[in-house]
Amino acid sequence: MKTAQQLVAEAKQRIQEVSVNDLAQVLETDALIIDTREPAEYADHHIAQAVNLPRGVLEFQLASHPQVVASGCAPEVALEQLRQRPTYLICRSGGRSALAADALQQMGLERVYSVAGGMQAWVDADKPVVK
Repeated sequence: MKTAQQLVAEAKQRIQEVSVNDLAQVLETDALIIDTREPAEYADHHIAQAVNLPRGVLEFQLASHPQVVASGCAPEVALEQLRQRPTYLICRSGGRSALAADALQQMGLERVYSVAGGMQAWVDADKPVVK
């Protein structure tokens, strides 16, 4: 048996984490920023450039989300387009985004990063949010 914390710790050994300052530096690039929190959390406050794809549906909706890929694109083509695109995942504190980064790497995405400390660290660093 494993706890959720143990699963997150194992995922963090397989992924790359970045700081909120690292994320802030890529906001105006073509990087994809995915907020893996639930819609109510996202609605409360989020990073302006972030797409909301909750952890529970991320793998299923990534290749068809209109803010991520061109509409009408086959899932395999969409994933191939995302393979090299820098993708930053953020959640409340870093656990869900770590699990999400691990899953996206398993799907074949190569430039996936989890934001250490999540939105808590982002807000604590006085980074801009949309409310």
